[in-house]
Amino acid sequence: MIGALGEFFAMGGYAQYVWPAYLIAAAILAVLTGLSLRDLRHQEATLLALRRQRRGAAVDEAQG
Repeated sequence: MIGALGEFFAMGGYAQYVWPAYLIAAAILAVLTGLSLRDLRHQEATLLALRRQRRGAAVDEAQG
């Protein structure tokens, strides 16, 4: 069992190429996820501001 696990992590002698590739891919996915979440928060804040602005204009029209 331990030998098979060691063989898996050795990746048939290509571990020095495979594991860094996995780490780079995971890092890229993490960065893209973070950027997407940041952009989502920014877009939601913009939408909220626009909705508040529109409600304010509707209230001004009703009063005027």
